[in-house]
Amino acid sequence: MIRQTLLAVSRSDKIRQLSVSMPITRDVVQQFVAGENIADAVAATADITATGRLVTIDRLGEDVVELTQAQQTKDDYLGLLNVLNANGLAADAEVSVKLSAVGQMLPKDGEKVALDLARTVCEKAQSLGSAVTLDMEDHTTTDSTLGILHELRKDFPKTGAVLQAYLYRTEGDCKDLAYEGSRIRLCKGAYSEPEAVAYQSKHDVDLAFVRCMKILFAGEGYPMIASHDPRLVEIAGALAVHNDRQRGSYEYQMLYGVRPEEQQRLADDGERMRVYIPYGEDWYGYMIRRMAEKPANVSLFLKSLSSKN
Repeated sequence: MIRQTLLAVSRSDKIRQLSVSMPITRDVVQQFVAGENIADAVAATADITATGRLVTIDRLGEDVVELTQAQQTKDDYLGLLNVLNANGLAADAEVSVKLSAVGQMLPKDGEKVALDLARTVCEKAQSLGSAVTLDMEDHTTTDSTLGILHELRKDFPKTGAVLQAYLYRTEGDCKDLAYEGSRIRLCKGAYSEPEAVAYQSKHDVDLAFVRCMKILFAGEGYPMIASHDPRLVEIAGALAVHNDRQRGSYEYQMLYGVRPEEQQRLADDGERMRVYIPYGEDWYGYMIRRMAEKPANVSLFLKSLSSKN
């Protein structure tokens, strides 16, 4: 119940405006968000890659309503990639791009705009030895996102995709995308979805996640297992062994600020461990979804909203 309420709150413009106008302590935001600008994201990347972990960076923001906003997002990603390269970090850091942040939902030619702008980011990333993963959003965007992925992979085969285990359709999508060279991030899903399209209980979502992992590990692609659940991480390791997967043919992914000790344990054990680093001023929706994933954080978040700091 708490999770569904928070996910609904994440889409409320009224509550969003109220929350972002109130004081919020740096401790709460910085637990999950690297900072507000490119320099902050690059500094966090340098710290993490120095420990043997990898990085994917998300410029926060989604659902843009103007072409100029989409173009600015593209420009920011190009700037980020250039700074990563200048600091010798491009090989260990990729970027994650929400297509709605580069125009996917614009009323006129949204998909074409998103494809063109994402293509420009992919071109820059590839030229610097980096890569792009297309973040997945709510279920209404899935077909569009996978369609754009298909087009981008013609020229940029390393472009990653995200599949959300809580959607009924995802097992089929895993089968379709588990081909050689296909990079697939599997996560549980962090949006409020109706029962008509998605599993609702944690138990059912966990079972779906395991079924999807079985498909990906048995396939020819490159699974990227995005979970903080110790049991699911353990199952992923067992599936890698069962399918004779060599280390380096898959990876684990976890969010910035979540289970950093476990992240480091996996990296120290020789696993590829990638940290998802968000940065930017548009932190609200991202933070609320993190609260939904770990309801114990709710009291800390609410306390921060009334802080005088």
